[in-house]
Amino acid sequence: MIIRKLQDYLDANNVRYVILSHSLAFTAQEVAASAHVPGQEIAKTVVFWMDGAMALAVLPGSRMIDFTLLKKGAVAKDVEIAAESEFSDAFPQCELGAMPPFGHLFGMKTFVDASLADDKEIAFNAGTHRELVRMRYADYERLTDPTIVRFSFMTKSAA
Repeated sequence: MIIRKLQDYLDANNVRYVILSHSLAFTAQEVAASAHVPGQEIAKTVVFWMDGAMALAVLPGSRMIDFTLLKKGAVAKDVEIAAESEFSDAFPQCELGAMPPFGHLFGMKTFVDASLADDKEIAFNAGTHRELVRMRYADYERLTDPTIVRFSFMTKSAA
């Protein structure tokens, strides 16, 4: 799986991180509960189409995307969520829905919700539905150089 490549990448860039193993979980809320990580610190990765190219939206697991705000922040003419069947081949060695939030490693632009940038640490899927990487947000931002915009809202269940 991609976790070894991810670890090598983080090590090569002198990033301190922890790998957390947890029981099988698919949604951000399930992952947070299983790994005992606050939902706000779970960075979920959503693949979307932006003017015909795939890109990543990274936001707290406790929030949802407002595509109108994402479109405005991305300065795009067209923005829409990608279907799993459209992006499954774009993330080799990753389980579907467990892609790490490093768009540049997959040839995609990365957009991070401003609310996630407020966190000292983030945790995210490491290519599987059983492993997370937890690291400082500042290191993540340094490595990915994402576009930071406000494009999410709190879900009613997380409010």
